Amino acid sequence: MAANMKAVKLRIKSIQSTMQITRAMGLVASSKMRRAKDRALSSRPAFEMLRRNLAEIANGNTDFMSPYTRAGKSEKWCYVVIAGDRGLAGGYNANVFKLVEVEAADKDYDVMPIGKKAVEYFKRRGKELVTEEFAEAANISIGDCFEMARLLCGEFRSGKYGHIALCYTNFVSMLTQRPENTALLPLQDFGEEQTEPVRNLILYEPNSEEVFDAIVPEYLAALLYGSLCESVASELAARRNAMDAATKNAGEMIEKLNLYYNRARQAGITNEIIEIVAGAEGQK
Repeated sequence: MAANMKAVKLRIKSIQSTMQITRAMGLVASSKMRRAKDRALSSRPAFEMLRRNLAEIANGNTDFMSPYTRAGKSEKWCYVVIAGDRGLAGGYNANVFKLVEVEAADKDYDVMPIGKKAVEYFKRRGKELVTEEFAEAANISIGDCFEMARLLCGEFRSGKYGHIALCYTNFVSMLTQRPENTALLPLQDFGEEQTEPVRNLILYEPNSEEVFDAIVPEYLAALLYGSLCESVASELAARRNAMDAATKNAGEMIEKLNLYYNRARQAGITNEIIEIVAGAEGQK
C-alpha cells in the first residue's frame, strides 16, 4: 500500500510539472495572439487594393494576353505550403498537410515549404523542394514575400510549372482555423468589381499589359504575406486552445489522483486503527 501511495504521489507531481508548462505555453500564445491577429487584419486591405487594380486592368483592357493569365504547357504543379515551426498546436500542422495530400492527389508537384514542420514533412516524403530559404515562418518578412513572389513568377514564366497554388490556414476566429487552398498562377476570376470598361478613362504607360505584369508579383507578395499572417495567427490560436485543453485535462487528472490517494490513505489509517483495536482486545 505504501509503495502504491508513493507512486501516486510521484505521478501527481509529474502532472503538476506538465501542467505548469502547458499553462505557460498557453499564456505565451495568448500574449502573442493579439498582435498576430491585428497584423492579419491589417494585411487584408493591401491585398484587396492590388486585386481591384488587377481586376480593373483586366476587365477594362481585353486586347492583351498576359503570360500570367494562361496556364503553362507544363503539367507540373508547385504548392506553396505554410505550416508552423513547432508542434503542440493541436491539428494545425496536420490539417494543412491533409489538405495538400487531397489537393495534390495524382499530380506531379514540387513544394515551396514555409515553416520547419513543412520542410520536415515533405522531406520525409521525398518531395522536391523549390527552396529551403524560408524554413522559419516566424522570421519571414514582407521583403521575403516579395522574394518568393519573384521566384514563383520566374519559374512560372519559364515554363517549369503550369500551375502554382497556395495552401495555408485561414484565421476565422479564436476557436476556428480553416485550412484553405487557393490558386496563385495562372490568374483567373478577378471578380466583378469593375463592370464597365475603363480604357477611355485610364491611360497606362508604356501599355496596360506591362503594367499588369508589373503588378502581378506585387499582388502575389501581398497574398503570400497576408496568408502568412493568417497562418501565424491560426497557429497561435490553435496552440492556445490546445494548451488550455491540456491544462484543463491535467487539472482533472490531478483531482482524480488526489481523490484516489486520499481514499488509499484513509483506508490505510482505518486498517491501522483496526489492527490496534484488535491487538488491544487480544491483550485483554
